[in-house]
Amino acid sequence: MDRQKAIEDFKALDEKITHFQSISGLADWDQKVMAPKKGRAQFAKSIGTLRTEAFKLSVSDEMGRLLEELTSESAELDEVTAAQVRERKEQYDRSKRIPAEDFKEFAILTAQANDAWEHAREHDDFGHFAPYLEKIVAFRRKFAELFGYEKHPYDAVLDEFEPGLTVAKLDPLFARLRDTSVALLERIKKSPHQTPSEIFSQKYNVEKQKEFNRFILPIIGFDMEAGRLDETVHPFAQSITIGDVRLTTRYLEDNVRSALFGTIHEAGHGIYEQNIDLKYDGTVLAGGTSFGIHESQSRFLENMVGRSKAFWSYFYPRLIEYFPEQLGAVSEEDFYRAVNTVESSFIRVEADELTYNLHIMVRYEIEKALMAGEIEVHELPSVWNRKMEEYLGITPPTDREGVLQDVHWSFGGIGYFPSYSLGNLYAAQILNTIRKEVPDYEAAIAKGDFAPVIGWLKEKIHQHGSLYRPNELIVRVTGEELNADYLTEYLEAKYSEVYKFS
Repeated sequence: MDRQKAIEDFKALDEKITHFQSISGLADWDQKVMAPKKGRAQFAKSIGTLRTEAFKLSVSDEMGRLLEELTSESAELDEVTAAQVRERKEQYDRSKRIPAEDFKEFAILTAQANDAWEHAREHDDFGHFAPYLEKIVAFRRKFAELFGYEKHPYDAVLDEFEPGLTVAKLDPLFARLRDTSVALLERIKKSPHQTPSEIFSQKYNVEKQKEFNRFILPIIGFDMEAGRLDETVHPFAQSITIGDVRLTTRYLEDNVRSALFGTIHEAGHGIYEQNIDLKYDGTVLAGGTSFGIHESQSRFLENMVGRSKAFWSYFYPRLIEYFPEQLGAVSEEDFYRAVNTVESSFIRVEADELTYNLHIMVRYEIEKALMAGEIEVHELPSVWNRKMEEYLGITPPTDREGVLQDVHWSFGGIGYFPSYSLGNLYAAQILNTIRKEVPDYEAAIAKGDFAPVIGWLKEKIHQHGSLYRPNELIVRVTGEELNADYLTEYLEAKYSEVYKFS
């Protein structure tokens, strides 16, 4: 086959698969945000069919022939084409091991499971969701065996979300993070200088919350002409194309922080997707390089920017305009300390910056045990509660506030949760570099100017999409591989100030 013709045919096939996946993503968004309940069952089957067609293209004989031609020793490819081939080859090698009928059954199952999870969560009924989750776990275990692994079956699912990551690499990183977090949490509990978190124990009008969120989004860098913000049960971001990125959040009248920081978090994802170089649109490279790197952008914006003094120096006077009765008598310093309150809580997405990682440890340990067959689905509520008590010192009163709170298992995302703590680790390391290369970024933020920091992120990370592997990217950006010390040092310094440790 002529080399140039092979490249042209490969790129055409890559674009076709990407288009299928874009429409599938739009359908997923619609099912979670807009679709009426009575239409969701049939909708799930339609989504399953659409995903299966994309899957078949990705493992087709044509794709196999093109990849063989373009990965031969004589192949000479430019950097972008080589990265496209790398991404499709990895997907091909994994997906080729899954029978098409299994893939379609799994796709339909996970589309249906989302509706079952929503019902179970709403009615605090784990038994309603359990049959779906049992099938999902069975599929994930089967897929792990098909993919293969060296030491632990969880390695096979980790690699799907963070290429190259294994339990052997993750355990020591998480052990250090867990131990230092638990120790810092105990010091915070004993501090005589607790934060004035009671200012949030008030009602905050939901319509006003919506107005404020829409006010801040364009200022912090999210292009509302290339995206939108909607409501859903569980916040998420969905990229349809580089020019169409959908954010969702949820509003609680008695918890103004939930939608506020949830929206900033999802904006971090959305800004990443919007800032990818347009030359990658319609290709496999038009997305974040890994879930961990993606989470680094959302966690960085939510916590290291959104909970900073500089951020609230600009936005707090404006927030008071929306909620004068609740905040009019609260100083900026008290508000800053309050939004950085640390306390053990049941809900991960509403957890503070420190205890959030302990929530991830609970899920990580459970998922490892599930994949290894050490526990089964019917045991999850009791196992969950035991680990919450072990790591956070609290026991959820209901499954809705415990094992049913997250959507991830309903879409088969076993292996996803470690990405959140990886994101925190990456974010702290990135922050350390930003402080050196853009020393005045906080002064700019305090004036409502996010261009310096967002511009730096675009240049160093966002524009590249999936061109580089996550480990390669973090080395290019920071000069070293992932190092947990940056996060532990950041947390220690920040909360020593907030809680006024001597």
